[in-house]
Amino acid sequence: MANVILKNVVKRFGAVTAVDDLSIEIKDKEFAVLVGPSGCGKTTALRMIAGLETITAGQIFIGDTLVNDMAPKDRDIAMVFQNYALYPHMSVRENMAFGLMIRKFPREEIEERVQEAAEILGIRDLLERKPRELSGGQRQRVAVGRAIVRKPKVFLFDEPLSNLDAKLRVAMRAEISKLHRRLGATIIYVTHDQVEAMTMADRIFIMHCGTLQQTGAPLAVYGQPANRFVAGFIGSPAMNFIEASLVKEGGDWLIDACNFKVRLPEAFHSRLEPYVGRQVIFGIRPEDIQERDPATDGDNGNTLTARAEVVETLGAELFVYLTCGDHSLIARMDVPDHPLSVGQTLEVELKMAKIHLFDKETTQTIV
Repeated sequence: MANVILKNVVKRFGAVTAVDDLSIEIKDKEFAVLVGPSGCGKTTALRMIAGLETITAGQIFIGDTLVNDMAPKDRDIAMVFQNYALYPHMSVRENMAFGLMIRKFPREEIEERVQEAAEILGIRDLLERKPRELSGGQRQRVAVGRAIVRKPKVFLFDEPLSNLDAKLRVAMRAEISKLHRRLGATIIYVTHDQVEAMTMADRIFIMHCGTLQQTGAPLAVYGQPANRFVAGFIGSPAMNFIEASLVKEGGDWLIDACNFKVRLPEAFHSRLEPYVGRQVIFGIRPEDIQERDPATDGDNGNTLTARAEVVETLGAELFVYLTCGDHSLIARMDVPDHPLSVGQTLEVELKMAKIHLFDKETTQTIV
């Protein structure tokens, strides 16, 4: 296996810059996920690593080898595509073996590698079937098996689960994660699904408009987003954002959103001094908004009154869409002992120690 390094990589299509000055280092045996919305440049970056797109500027290294001018077949990578790309007239065995056959591997070694990959993926009983006789999940396993038999330095996955149904996607996420641990492989995985990124990656690389926004372990990025875009993209449902003012009243530091005021923890004060009297963006995740019981919970200056506009029951939890004056919020709550109904007025508590504040002009994180 090998590490992969991109140094100041740029890709332009005419006047459009798809990838702009991208510099990342993916470590040997790491599971790295490039994640972002459609059009952010993640698939273009993957295709440049594979050699399927020429770069406009910059350098790409696989291991210690500069591969800018190297043909895809010489880069020792294997790619799993979104649409499986299986040969319909070939059996599963033939599909998995084809890449080795054209490289003129010995027949015995080809069979050994096919059997090994089929055993790892649990598809030995499918080897004589044609792709049309397989389910979507089985076809995806064959596509992965075709990559495994190559024993490449780097595996590249281009949104491989997007064509599967929700239940099968969950199962295949677990299978690919187990496969990574078993092979000890370097994997670069592209997806627009932040749940896939959070659950599978050792590190995630979040892209937007062709630029890298933030890199880090999934929970680190979730807890400490670099800017408003990252904060809104990572997490489901998305973080709530409200434009507000940072004010001092007496000894209290407050977020003033016109329709409500909440008190800021003292731990934030030193970092917020330059923003007193200025507009900021107040962010709070849905799971950090909970219903307050006036009979038992004291008011710590972090509560507000809101109206439930929509209540979505998901079994063990609720998504409650709230309005407070002109502001809309989504709360992710445990199912209460009493029913919640549309139109009901609630007292909700904000976990102020977990809030985020962003500079209104730059959108960079303040706290």
